[in-house]
Amino acid sequence: MDLERSVGIVETKTATLGDLRLDNGSVLSPTVIAYETYGTLSPEKDNAILICHALSGDAHAAGYLSSSDKRPGWWDDYVGPGKSFDTNQFFIISSNVIGGCKGSSGPMSINPVSGKPYGSSFPFVSIKDMVEAQKLLIDSFGIQKLFCVAGGSMGGMQALQWSISYPDFLTNCIILASSPEHSAMQIAFNEVGRQAILSDPNWNNGLYEDNASPRKGLALARMVGHITYLSDDKMREKFGRNPPRGNLLNSDFAVGSYLIYQGESFVDRFDANSYIYVTKALDHFSLGKGQELTKALSPAQCRFLIISYSSDWLYPPAQSREIVKSLEAADKRVFYVELNTKEGHDSFLLPNSKQEDVINGFLKMPVDE
Repeated sequence: MDLERSVGIVETKTATLGDLRLDNGSVLSPTVIAYETYGTLSPEKDNAILICHALSGDAHAAGYLSSSDKRPGWWDDYVGPGKSFDTNQFFIISSNVIGGCKGSSGPMSINPVSGKPYGSSFPFVSIKDMVEAQKLLIDSFGIQKLFCVAGGSMGGMQALQWSISYPDFLTNCIILASSPEHSAMQIAFNEVGRQAILSDPNWNNGLYEDNASPRKGLALARMVGHITYLSDDKMREKFGRNPPRGNLLNSDFAVGSYLIYQGESFVDRFDANSYIYVTKALDHFSLGKGQELTKALSPAQCRFLIISYSSDWLYPPAQSREIVKSLEAADKRVFYVELNTKEGHDSFLLPNSKQEDVINGFLKMPVDE
């Protein structure tokens, strides 16, 4: 464990909040949100930053959950004392989305009517619903305005939604490797993953038990998804056409063995129903294109930082530039950076000194500039 510039040992907490009326008319009652906080909320409560996670992320963005924990939170390189999201200056909040499976209300939650897990009877949730649930959490702290909302990939969609759902509530918005809506190709990859789960013999219409869940289908879904997170150059550099270590029972190539490992390890930390719910929320999120997008973003009042990555073919830079163009057309304050990387979509999660500098500079820049 490396505690240098770390927030140290942290605890994931849960907040039981009020009723939440979802986009589809259903009411989530109660609304439970898992979250972590780092740093100290100022007496004026004006230094809070909300971190939004990507598809398979959770509330554990930084630090360690115990003294024996070997891996820190998913964005530990950027959250902590002296880091981009400096906990010496800011109060950082990271929460798990509703519909997920890491402590917030979702398919694994107990239905108060039946006394059993909701499973596939859990109501559909949208990106907007995720933001509404986050707003309940932020309100519980007595915070009147967020200094910033930041997130990558699906987290970027949440941040973008924040800027128009609550335009008076945030000063800054940081969006990394994201999009105003999914393309047909992006929907297609998610659909293949969902079909892998639905085709698993243990699917049982989403009403499966823990000891008989659609593990194989979920593993295959993760394998497909993981391919899209990397770049061709990175996969070539890391695996080439090399054979796997050990025997050839599972794959003839190292990259196949790697994907099998990723799939099998994923099923131990994620739920198949949640995978379906969250990917559907991603696919249904749409702020439009061109003039439609400009109109959708017109309520925003905050300052924006948009970051894209040259090697990201899942959320290519062109989609980030769509957001930038529409924000400029709507006369919003926006800064755009395309970073030259070779890691693909995962670039926003990985250490990058240029990314650190860009985020640092943006957050330290006087708001009126």
